[in-house]
Amino acid sequence: MDVFEALRRGMVIPASPLALTAARRMDERRQRALWRYYAAAGAGGVAIGVHTTQFALREAGMYPALLALAADEFARLDARRDTPLVRIAGLCGRTEQALVEADCAREQGFHAGLLSPAAFKDAPLEAALDHCRRVAQIIPIMGFYLQPAVGGRILPYAFWREFADIENVVAIKVAPFNRYHTLEVVQAVADAGRDDIALYTGNDDAILTDLLTPFVCQTPHGADTRHFVGGLLGHWAVWTKTAVELHRQCRDAVLTGTVPTLLLTRAVEVTDCNAAFFDAANGFKGCIAGLHEVLRRQGLLEGAWCLDPEETLSPGQAEEINRVYRAYPHLNDDVFIAEHLDAWM
Repeated sequence: MDVFEALRRGMVIPASPLALTAARRMDERRQRALWRYYAAAGAGGVAIGVHTTQFALREAGMYPALLALAADEFARLDARRDTPLVRIAGLCGRTEQALVEADCAREQGFHAGLLSPAAFKDAPLEAALDHCRRVAQIIPIMGFYLQPAVGGRILPYAFWREFADIENVVAIKVAPFNRYHTLEVVQAVADAGRDDIALYTGNDDAILTDLLTPFVCQTPHGADTRHFVGGLLGHWAVWTKTAVELHRQCRDAVLTGTVPTLLLTRAVEVTDCNAAFFDAANGFKGCIAGLHEVLRRQGLLEGAWCLDPEETLSPGQAEEINRVYRAYPHLNDDVFIAEHLDAWM
């Protein structure tokens, strides 16, 4: 199966954290183990160099080395798979930087770039669109609606309608954490008539809701029903084995047209877990550290360290993670990891 066909069919794509030593240098052994975990858990792809990987890795000079390490490890993993892992590289900064990163990603065999327009936060929308068009000439792109709370900007329907006309767009990660803005993106893609643009949820506060909902859009060509086929999510960087199973159940429900009430319950449970992992109580300040903490508890990471020493768990966040562990033991995949951790390491 072609990787873009697989992307359109839908999959789980964890946004990869950055494995660090206590000295805040890349921990290659644990980084590889993390990616092996995602592949073994059933993820269809992995995103590298995105928000969950920490945008600061660029200032630390780690971006090219991390992509090269990923390319090497994914090649090893692909040798044992029927379908290659879809490789998504985060592309950031103004156009000059994003073009350099796109070249780097392409040279390392990445299939697409997750393009953040956050660097154009105060620029006219046309400037942001021109940026997207130029990068799309280098590598296929996945649009990225990043929520303003972590550095994104409001991008209206008009932006996404023009974005959907860019030929080399293969998907959009919709992550504004806002139902109104989510609807605008879906409507824009439907109005463009683009059946080849896959919709991926990045709304970590509404993962299963997005996956289960048929979005019926009224277009100039009539009613057009669109679905989120998968997710590219920081939340799916942890408890990934369960995420794969829940994604399968959601896709089955969509195909049969019947949504079990249990899945709606699971949707609420997943959102509650996300509140703990992402530190919603403190404006998402501890979102990356929270994911690191879960992976540390599972033995995949040595510590919860971030590149910025000030980026740590918020007061009370560890207790919140304890709470969701107790409340939803059926959602974690600790036993699966414990059974395979030595082999991944």
